[in-house]
Amino acid sequence: MEVQPEMEPTSSISLIAAVSYGIASMAMVFINKAVIMQYPHSMTVLTLQQLATSLFIHCGRRMGYTRARGIDLATAKKLLPVSIFYNANVAFALASLKGVNIPMYIAIKRLTPLAVLIAGYLFGKGKPTTQVALSVLLTAAGCVIAALGDFSFDLFGYGLALTSVFFQTMYLVLVEKSGAEDGLSSIEIMFYNSFLSLPFLSFLIIVTGEFPNSLSLLLAKCSYLPFLVMLVLSLVMGIVLNFTMFLCTIVNSALTTTIVGVLKGVGSTTLGFVLLGGVEVHALNVSGLVVNTAGGVWYSYAKYRQKKAKPAKTLSDLEAHKK
Repeated sequence: MEVQPEMEPTSSISLIAAVSYGIASMAMVFINKAVIMQYPHSMTVLTLQQLATSLFIHCGRRMGYTRARGIDLATAKKLLPVSIFYNANVAFALASLKGVNIPMYIAIKRLTPLAVLIAGYLFGKGKPTTQVALSVLLTAAGCVIAALGDFSFDLFGYGLALTSVFFQTMYLVLVEKSGAEDGLSSIEIMFYNSFLSLPFLSFLIIVTGEFPNSLSLLLAKCSYLPFLVMLVLSLVMGIVLNFTMFLCTIVNSALTTTIVGVLKGVGSTTLGFVLLGGVEVHALNVSGLVVNTAGGVWYSYAKYRQKKAKPAKTLSDLEAHKK
């Protein structure tokens, strides 16, 4: 297997990767929520997103738009856990959106930095600084306060969202490791992830009983133009989100990706109270989200200071695309 030469990403490329991921992630929450409100078969939606991603990258490689390498059995085996954790995360996240409103969903997902820090410590990355630890605790406290003020509290929905946090932590740590140790680009990891996901997801939609009813309902819904537009947007944004997420994780780190997730939650939380509905405003709910956001901003500042004090890491991701 050809090894790509190492390059060190500039600060502007790192910033672009992070901002792009933040915008795509925020847009995807609302698009998925809009689709799921009209079409409850979340696993079928995820399967379509992964199929669209696989076909898009395959066609791009055949047409010469990317130098991403073809499928290698040894690499596929290494990335199989990434695919499993990724799809488990998205599946649980999509399912949780049925019972959890967007502001609370975002607040729960902001527990991911805490999970990533714990995972990093367990994997030998050392203890976090005092500021990082305190900001993460503040973020977690805000999530608890907001939950106490959530009149639409759904225990099952909360459980699904928390499980999604665990799976997101695992796949981000594995993606960072794969990019750094195996020299894989974001497009290559994205292709392997989507391709390996298809058998797993096809099995799930059959076992859960979604198929074939989901297919007949999908065909009927597609005759309604607004739903068709939202579905197409969901497929396109699924590709964009996957690419920007893997790119941000490889060019920066798993921790930086979770930081971006916290920051994009500020805008998503505000918009979530206005768009799509399903939210009863309560003092505890609002206070918790404010505390949660404050913790996220403090956390981001602390990690920014910490990152500036360290030398930049060398990575190979940028050589995967033609100039």
